[in-house]
Amino acid sequence: MSGGAVITSQPASFLVTSLAILSWYCSNIGVLILNKYLLSSTGFHYPVFLTLCHMLASLSIGLLASVSQVLPLKPIKSRQQAYKIVILSAVFCTTVVLGNVSLKFIPVSFNQAIGATTPFFTAILAYLMQGQKEAALTYYSLIPIMGGVIVASGGEPLFSVIGFTCCLIATSLRALKSVLQSLLMTDPSEKLDPMSLLVYMSGVSVAILLPLTAVLEQASWQAAMDLVAKSSGFLYWLLGNSSLAYFVNLTNFLVTKYTSPLTLQVLGNAKGVVAAAVSVAVFRNVVTGQGALGYAITVAGVFMYSESKRRAKMAAAAAARNEGGALKAGIQEREPLLSGASAASEKPDLYFRGTERV
Repeated sequence: MSGGAVITSQPASFLVTSLAILSWYCSNIGVLILNKYLLSSTGFHYPVFLTLCHMLASLSIGLLASVSQVLPLKPIKSRQQAYKIVILSAVFCTTVVLGNVSLKFIPVSFNQAIGATTPFFTAILAYLMQGQKEAALTYYSLIPIMGGVIVASGGEPLFSVIGFTCCLIATSLRALKSVLQSLLMTDPSEKLDPMSLLVYMSGVSVAILLPLTAVLEQASWQAAMDLVAKSSGFLYWLLGNSSLAYFVNLTNFLVTKYTSPLTLQVLGNAKGVVAAAVSVAVFRNVVTGQGALGYAITVAGVFMYSESKRRAKMAAAAAARNEGGALKAGIQEREPLLSGASAASEKPDLYFRGTERV
């Protein structure tokens, strides 16, 4: 009976993990494809407004999940923690806006090729800001990561300087957000769970994006209303796209919970390839052999990066175990001497106690 219980529990765990990964892939790729569709195929050219819709949806769904106790919201504990959240929100908001702007000018496939360079910026920023050094193989892997994007750029028929620049800045800011999150949110007493952090960051982002939209995209509100009046389908696409933005983060959290951060990174690399393939199938954008080769080189470099990080982590764990074993062995070697010394010291103690009792 116990063996049967084990057998039935394993498929359930595998099923839950598989569903989480599939949901993350679908929501992530769905947001990318819908962003591209809304910004390039509907006559709606307002990326800041679109980002505002994403943040409003994330805030609304997050608050609803908290009120219903599905994902209870943890309170902010200090003013310092609030400042940290504001900083992260500003970087996060800028990253999303620039990512959406890039989709106006370049195809999703090229966007994903550039986005795959995140490890390059993460490694560089971690060293500059935290003094964190990586293994030599990790730094070697950065060469094909950036080299592949250079090759892909030369073979991209829809190359745009504006789109490329916005996407590259967004990618570097995404890496900066990761480093800042590690740097600013390390205090265990102030640590927030990812979904509570998302709700707070969404609220701050809305406060940032509302005036930005009013200043930079004054016609966006009227344009959205006109498109909704013209076709109710636009409203459903916009609402669906905005809701998916929240579920991307929710499923990202679930995949990390059921697997590991490293597995998430590897799956993310594969997701980029899938997203690029889906975008080519949907939008029929031309991909040259040089572009495909460049993307393949970048992805290979990213997998090399992940493997080097995994090996470094295993080496550090093995070194810690060896150090612990050596320390334990040293203690055991000293135990006979310590026990002999304690016995010798106890004799006079017992003698004097005995004379006191007499």
